[in-house]
Amino acid sequence: MKIRAAVLHEPRRLVSIEEVELDEPRVGEVLVRVAAAGVCHSDVHLADGALGDGRWPMVLGHEGAGVVERIGKGVTHVRPGDRVALCFVPACGTCRYCLAGKPNLCAPAGENAFRGMLMDGTSRLRLADGTTLQHGLMTACFADLTVVAAGGVVPVPERLPLWQASLLGCGVVTGMGAVRNVARVQPGESVAVFGCGGVGLQVVAGARLAGATTIVAVDRVAEKLELAVDHGATHVIDASTEKPVSAIRALTEGGVDTAFEVIGRPETIRLAWGAIRPGGTVVVVGLAPKGVDAAVPAIEFLSDKSLKGTYYGSGNPAAELPGYAELALSGELDLTKVITHTAPLEGVEEALDRLRRGEGARTVLLVDPALAGWPTSRPTG
Repeated sequence: MKIRAAVLHEPRRLVSIEEVELDEPRVGEVLVRVAAAGVCHSDVHLADGALGDGRWPMVLGHEGAGVVERIGKGVTHVRPGDRVALCFVPACGTCRYCLAGKPNLCAPAGENAFRGMLMDGTSRLRLADGTTLQHGLMTACFADLTVVAAGGVVPVPERLPLWQASLLGCGVVTGMGAVRNVARVQPGESVAVFGCGGVGLQVVAGARLAGATTIVAVDRVAEKLELAVDHGATHVIDASTEKPVSAIRALTEGGVDTAFEVIGRPETIRLAWGAIRPGGTVVVVGLAPKGVDAAVPAIEFLSDKSLKGTYYGSGNPAAELPGYAELALSGELDLTKVITHTAPLEGVEEALDRLRRGEGARTVLLVDPALAGWPTSRPTG
C-alpha cells in the first residue's frame, strides 16, 4: 500500500515527507493507523547520524499511538479497531535477557532495532524505486500507517485521547521507569533532575509520585523550569546563571540521594556526580552520541557513590505501560503539560530543529488529528 512517511535519506540532510510502499503485516505483526507521534531527542540523534553508520534510509519515529487496522497470523492480544500505544522493544520472551526479567534488553529486539528491521530481520518499507527502508527503532511511526511486531503494540483505555497516549511508549516509560526501576526512589528522599525536556519532565513527575520531598530541576531554559514546577519540582536552578552543584549542595546539606542526568552529555553527567551525597546514585537516562565518553573522579567511589545506566525504563515496558495510562486517566500524571508544540506530519523537520536548539519539551505530530482526539477548539502549533 502507498503511505506518507518522514524519510531520512542521509544524516544531516532535511527529512522529507514522501509517498513510500508499505507491505501487509506478516505472521506475528500488526498494521497500525497512526494518530499521533511524539518527536524525541533519539529522533534527532538518528537524523544527525549520531548513533552509528548505515542507519539510513529510514522512516523515523518511535513514540506514538494509533488504531489497529489489520493483524497477521498468531496475533491474539489485539484486534482491528483497538486503540494502542507503540512500544519500541517488542521483547521476544525467550532470549537470556527476557528470561532474566530484563525484557527491555531483549537481544533479538536490540539487534533488529539497530539494523532497522522487524523481528524476522526484514523490512516492510521501501521507496518507490524499490530501495529498502529501515524502520526507525522498529516502529517508524512518522507515517500514516506502520507495521510493527505484535509485541510493539499495547492496548490503551478508550477514554485516553491518542494524542496523549502517544507519549506513553517512550517519554513516560523511560522517565518513570528510571525513577521506579533503577533509582527506586523512596518517600522522603531528595533528587535532582538535570535536563527538563520531554523525558526529564517525566522523571520529575515520577519522583513526585514516588514521594520525594526535595525535587531539584536543573536546566538552562526558563520555560522548561516552569514546566518542571508544574510536574512537581520543589526547587529550580537556572544553569545559565547559577552553579548547579553548589546550589544543590546548599539546598540539601551536602547533596541529593539521586541525581538523574537526562541530556546525554559528559559535562552534565559530571555535574550530576558532584550533586549527590556520599552513598548517593547518578542515573544516566540521557542518550549520548556514539563515541562520547564520560568521566568521574574514581576516588569518590570510596564514598559509596554509584553511577548507573538505564535503557527504556529498565523494566517491562509493555507490562508497565497500561499502568501509566491509568495514572493519566486518574489525573495523577498530566500528559498534556509536557506538550509545548503540535504540528502536522509535515512539521517534523521544524520539530527536530527545536530540539537541536533546546527549545520546548515535546512536539506531538498530529498525523490524524480526528483519530488522535485533538480538540477542535484547541489551537495547534
